[in-house]
Amino acid sequence: MGHWLHRNIVEPGKLPLLLALTAFVLTFLITRCVTRLIRAGKGPFGNISTGGVHIHHVVPGVVLSIVGGFGAVASGRHGFGAALFAVVFGIGAGLVLDEFALILHLDDVYWSEEGRKSVEVVVLTAALVGLVLAGFSPFGVDDVTQGEAQDRGGVISSVVVNFLFAMGVLLKGKARMAIFSVIVPLVGIIGLIRLARPGSFWARRFYGRRPRARARAMLRAYRHDKRWAGPRRKFQDLIAGKPDPVRPLEP
Repeated sequence: MGHWLHRNIVEPGKLPLLLALTAFVLTFLITRCVTRLIRAGKGPFGNISTGGVHIHHVVPGVVLSIVGGFGAVASGRHGFGAALFAVVFGIGAGLVLDEFALILHLDDVYWSEEGRKSVEVVVLTAALVGLVLAGFSPFGVDDVTQGEAQDRGGVISSVVVNFLFAMGVLLKGKARMAIFSVIVPLVGIIGLIRLARPGSFWARRFYGRRPRARARAMLRAYRHDKRWAGPRRKFQDLIAGKPDPVRPLEP
């Protein structure tokens, strides 16, 4: 266990990635705590405005991401500079993705139902980076032997096959599984074997004349959503706070 930690996590080449991930997660958690205090009117914190314009924290996040990204490229993977810029980039990325839903909708949906997309993207990003940090490589290239790695054709074939797996899973309406299948190809194989989500391109294309398959897909999706919608909502409420209730439309 200690050898695995040293080889996959603590080795100098991966230290910047570990620092960036730690800064990313801590920044997101601290930012959510501060925004929830502001929302409740507690503590010394408050919104920042200038000239009547509310400055969202995505703005300093973009600046920090740019500084940290270019600094990390210039400093390489080793040394104090690489570690420092990794932390700066992690902080910036945490601030940006905390308001991902605002960027997506071009509207202040932070405390709305649409704002939950920010939490999903942050959790997904942290999980993917954690997999890479633990030793998984995108497209499963880590499984290629040294001899195959020297043969570029073998590496390219591995990348293409896993990319097609990911695209197939995406066409089945399983976006999260498609993203994870890029890192862990086994996830893509499972996603291809299982039924597609109702309303996905795959379901419209291949289940149109197969009523039994269409009914099974709808039943499986219903059971899955019924089982996981509640726990997922509680988890998001715990991290990000409950969204504002939807106001009825005025006549």
